[in-house]
Amino acid sequence: MSLINKEIADFSVQSFQNGEFKTVTKADTLGKWSIFFFYPADFTFVCPTELEDMANLYGEFKAAGCEVYSVSTDSHFVHKAWHDASEKIKKIEYPMLADPTHALSRDFEVLIEADGMAERGTFIVNPEGKIMTYQVNGGGIGRNAEELLRLVRACQFVAEHGDEVCPAKWQPGAETLKPSLDLVGML
Repeated sequence: MSLINKEIADFSVQSFQNGEFKTVTKADTLGKWSIFFFYPADFTFVCPTELEDMANLYGEFKAAGCEVYSVSTDSHFVHKAWHDASEKIKKIEYPMLADPTHALSRDFEVLIEADGMAERGTFIVNPEGKIMTYQVNGGGIGRNAEELLRLVRACQFVAEHGDEVCPAKWQPGAETLKPSLDLVGML
């Protein structure tokens, strides 16, 4: 079953951000674009490369009106310990959400029940709290922050210009497509 247009459930979780523990709720995500960036676990191998990649583009995500939330089933205390121990993770300024109860991982359908960890799932959520696009990668396959930023901008463009669509490799300012009325049902 597709998760497109699914409204995310209410949630309240602890996070680690900028040296502080904070509570993050669904209400905090509403009114802006959000990325929920699930990864298996802190202190692992592929995860720090992805989280650093996101950290390097965090300013661009913020400029696009999008908040980044990394999520693992680790506690907020483990997020802090990883942040303090890793040069790559020290670069992170976005909220690192803790999901030890698996509420978020279950809602986004990325929980690996047998392991108690999340798949590498990436979800772009609109300001109304609905999933607009998502991708789930196998455990050893890292993601690309530049492509994710492009997808955020494409989602925003389509949301603003409902009669236009973004072709493959679309970038802001590039030509879009206006489907004819005969083809609209085929989208």
